[in-house]
This record gives sequence, structure tokens and C-alpha cells, in this order.
Amino acid sequence: MNPLRPTLRLRLTLLYGGLLVGAGVVLLLTSYYLVRQAFDNGPRFDHGSTVKVLYSDGTYDRVDARALQDQLQHQTEQALLRRGLIALGFVGLIGMAGGYLLAGRALRPLQSITSTAQRLSTETLDQRIALDGPDDELKELADTFDGMIARLEAAFDSQRRFVANASHELRTPLSVIRTEVDVSLRDPEASETDLRRMGGVVRTATERADRLVDALLQLARADAQGREGLAVREKVELPVVVDAALAAVKGETTAAGLRVDTRLEPAVVMGDPGLIERLAGNLVENAVRHNVSGGWLGVHTRSDNGLARLFVANSGSVVDPAEAPSLFEPFRRGGTARTASRGAGLGLSIVRAVVHAHGGHVQAYALQGGGLEVQVQLPTGSMP
Repeated sequence: MNPLRPTLRLRLTLLYGGLLVGAGVVLLLTSYYLVRQAFDNGPRFDHGSTVKVLYSDGTYDRVDARALQDQLQHQTEQALLRRGLIALGFVGLIGMAGGYLLAGRALRPLQSITSTAQRLSTETLDQRIALDGPDDELKELADTFDGMIARLEAAFDSQRRFVANASHELRTPLSVIRTEVDVSLRDPEASETDLRRMGGVVRTATERADRLVDALLQLARADAQGREGLAVREKVELPVVVDAALAAVKGETTAAGLRVDTRLEPAVVMGDPGLIERLAGNLVENAVRHNVSGGWLGVHTRSDNGLARLFVANSGSVVDPAEAPSLFEPFRRGGTARTASRGAGLGLSIVRAVVHAHGGHVQAYALQGGGLEVQVQLPTGSMP
């Protein structure tokens, strides 16, 4: 750090000292003016009049009274200015020293903020300023900084979990493929049936890896458009999109014996058609694949108060209401991280990213007796 740089403490010290010296100059000039006015407006001797003056050696002398009065006025004014300037110099020095100390005390919280910021890294985001003292602007700044660090810590923790979970999910199918290939290569008597079985396992594992990569790309695309704005804005009819999503899973709903209840009222969204289709598809697929045999699936769309609303509810296993919000986190299925499932564990994460990219809101609610309801709200007007 350059010791000669014009620091804020130095500038505040100069400001405090300058204000104090300026006030002293004004006071001195005012005093000089009042003294001069007092002499000028006071009684004056006539010209030619004399007074007897006693000197320090005991002698007397007669002098011109008017000249003596003018001389006394001049000496008084000069003494006032001379002593006032000396006093002003001392006051200026004391003011500068006091201003330096006061500025240092006032800026001490900023030094704490600076030192905390300099210590921060991705591994030390748990540190906080935790500034004590009066509820002033500096404490508000420190509290705001602490809140920002807390959000950064949560974001980095979420990113680390995401990377760890993605690595785990990708490693599983790759490990299956490597194991099956190694076993087949080490068996010199492997039959065609064994090789076909190995091929089937490898194909299933590659499909799982392909689904995961595709889901990761969709999530990255939705997140990017949430930060940078939608690249495409077109009129999208929610009932049409939902109807297509239901048609895509008709085979699964029939095989599971699910009762499908729909109430598709008009609802229009201005947004990216591909993302809206993925949103509806993920919600419907999630409701079907986390259902129970002979259960039910309900889908409802409507529009009111400038919002297009989509409700997807389904029967299923019991979900803890406290864990419902965490279902939107990557690689969480039914409140459990990385459980065996046909999906990649990113369906609802993609839904949340798509909704945020469109400036909307999404919530999940655990249903009494088992199952889940997801409510989506999207603006019907053009996006900013």
C-alpha cells in the first residue's frame, strides 16, 4: 500500500482541519471588525486636545489626545491580529490531530470490512464482519456485506453440490459400461447371448448418461436465458403445450392405470416456446413417474390478474411438507438426494430455471395423504 496516497482518512483530516481553521479565520475577522467598530463608534478626542501621560519611569508628559487614541487603536488591532493568528495556528494543529484521530475511529469499521474482504476466498466464505455499534450507515453497509457473503456462500455450496452430484451421476453409467466390457473381455468363452446381454446393459447405461447430459444442457440453457434474457419471445398457448405433454406420456399413464383429470382453460404466455414445452413436459413426466399404480394425475391451466397459471398435481408417496421446496434442487427426487430413478434428477430444477427466465414464480406443495402439487405462475404480457 502506498503511504503517500490520498487516503480517505487523510482527506477527512484535511477537511476537518480546514473547516476548523476556516471557522477560526471567520471568528478572528469578526472580532477584528467588532473591535475596530468599537473604536470608530466610541467617543473621540477633539483635534488639538492634550492629555497627561504617565510613563513607566514615573515622569509625565502632555501628548496630543487624538494621536494617542489612534495609536492605541492601531496597537490593539495589531495585537489582536497577531495573537489571533498564533492562536489560530495552534487551534489548526490541534484540529488536524483531533480530526485524524476522529477520522480513524469513524473509518475503523471500513478497515474491518476491507480486511474481511481481503481474507475471503471460496474456502473462507464463512467469515463475517458482524459489526457492533450504533445502527448507522456503516453498520448498514457491514450488514449488507455480510448478507452478500452469505448469498455467495450459499451459491458456492450449491455449485459444489451440483458438480459433485453431476460427477456421481455421470460416473455411475460409465462404471457400469466399463465393468460390463471388462467382464466380457476377460471371459474367453463368452457366448453370443452374454455379449448381447452386455450390449443391452451398455445401451441402457449410455441412454442414462445421454439423458443426464441432455438435462444438464437444458438446465444450463434455462439458467443462461434467466441471466441474459430470453432469446425468443413468442405467443405460447399453455393448454396446447400441456396437451402435447400429456400425449407424450399417454403410454405410461395407461400402463400405470392412472386417472388423468384435465381442466385446460385459455392461458397465453409470451416466451420461448421450447422452454415452455420443456417446462410442461418435465412437470407432467415428473407427476407420472413419481406416481403409484392406479393413482391419479391432475392438470389445470387458467389465466387471471395478468398471470398464466399451470397446476400439476399427482398422487404418490408421502412428502414431508418441509422438504417440498428442496425438490427444485438438482439431483433430488422425492426429497432424497441421488436415489435410483428413471429420471436424471434435474426435472424440477429445469422447471424452476425456465420459470425464472420468464419472470415467473413456482412452488411445490406436499398433498395430504401423499403426492405433490406444483403451481407455476408466468406473466402473460411481453417480457422486459
